[in-house]
Amino acid sequence: MSYFDAASSAPLHPVARQALLAALDEGWADPSRLYREGRRARMLLDAAREAAAEAVGCRADELVFTSSGTQAVHTGIAGALAGRRRVGRHLIVSAVEHSSVLHSAELFDVTEVPVGRTGAVSPQAYVDALRPDTALACLQSANHEVGTVQPVGEVAEGCREAGVPLLVDAAQSLGWGPVEGPWSLLTGSAHKWGGPSGVGLLAVRKGVRFSPQGPADERESGRAAGFENLPAIVAAAASLRAVRAEAAQEAVRLRELTERIRARVPQLVADVEVVGDPERRLPGIVTFSCLYVDGETLLHELDREGFSVSSGSSCTSSTLTPSHVLKAMGVLSEGNVRVSLPFGAVSEEVDRFLEVLPSAVARVREKLGAPAHAAAPAVVVHEDVLVVDALGKRCPIPVIELAKVIGDVPVGGTVRVLSDDEAARLDIPAWCEMREQEYVGEEPADQGSAYVVRRVS
Repeated sequence: MSYFDAASSAPLHPVARQALLAALDEGWADPSRLYREGRRARMLLDAAREAAAEAVGCRADELVFTSSGTQAVHTGIAGALAGRRRVGRHLIVSAVEHSSVLHSAELFDVTEVPVGRTGAVSPQAYVDALRPDTALACLQSANHEVGTVQPVGEVAEGCREAGVPLLVDAAQSLGWGPVEGPWSLLTGSAHKWGGPSGVGLLAVRKGVRFSPQGPADERESGRAAGFENLPAIVAAAASLRAVRAEAAQEAVRLRELTERIRARVPQLVADVEVVGDPERRLPGIVTFSCLYVDGETLLHELDREGFSVSSGSSCTSSTLTPSHVLKAMGVLSEGNVRVSLPFGAVSEEVDRFLEVLPSAVARVREKLGAPAHAAAPAVVVHEDVLVVDALGKRCPIPVIELAKVIGDVPVGGTVRVLSDDEAARLDIPAWCEMREQEYVGEEPADQGSAYVVRRVS
């Protein structure tokens, strides 16, 4: 089985395993106690904090360990906003932040900065969004779904000039290197770089106004309540140091492998859009979307072939809503596949993935009745407009049925696709751009919406 979902959770690094087992024997006592076992535990905790702080690029007394990366984000945002409550309650985030950031933002007055088609924000857009009552800005260092690296350094400089702290969610990038620029707060999650799950970190620079929320606790500077999971913390710090030592060499190797996927997939599979920035991206992540494909079915096909990958497709979500990242980028969401290679991924497995992908996509398209294989959908002609009734049908059926009939209207003619699936709002415009047809817009309908497409070629 080839595990290609390291962006969700990386396999436990061998150094983490060794450190964890050793710390289970040596670090079980309360590090706040003064007896021998407590002092030994305190030495392990202090050493782990020093190692993690060195990797982050901050002072040891600026960093605390939390129970998860999500908890670090929630604690960081709440504490920073509380510390600057006299300034206001305005918060700036990008449209492609991790859900942990977006859920925290729901509690405040928030401005969402849009991204371009590659998934990157404009530094100037962040500066333009600053207001006199802006208490905090948040920006991920790199995107978790498409791998695009954000211009954190430029945004941090703009925020510093305005006197606004910037919180950086560095969960995806911290294993590759420190975050550049004058950031104010930073969060990370150990299971993203090969450490154990259940350990996050939060760094708060000296001088940043910060007021911990919730009941007071004497541990971790009052910023993370509860008894420290010392063995896991030791393993997290040890693995972070280990992956950093390998990062430069491994980045070169994984970039070559992901570039192979980016180049070969459109050659091997028709109607594919590779998404994310082609240059400013993390070494191990590549994401693409396939027209006329159900994302969940495709993931099952690849699983049967021995590949563990993930998807931002709406069809893999329990809510049946498109990925907010792909939606913000304005790219195709149906049939989405994210390949995120772990440290040590081998070239032969990437080549085998490229071998099995075309047949897996073909099988899914055949099952769904993609244009080359199925009869035309139910259509009616009303006032010289072709109407496709896709009500009650989920992604990617509305787009498949549009593709079947677009050739039946003359150049300049229009097709109205009736759909009550939210994904159609994203996927039909994306299909038009890929197929060089004109997306006219969305119109109200008795049920759902009508998506109007004009044939131009």
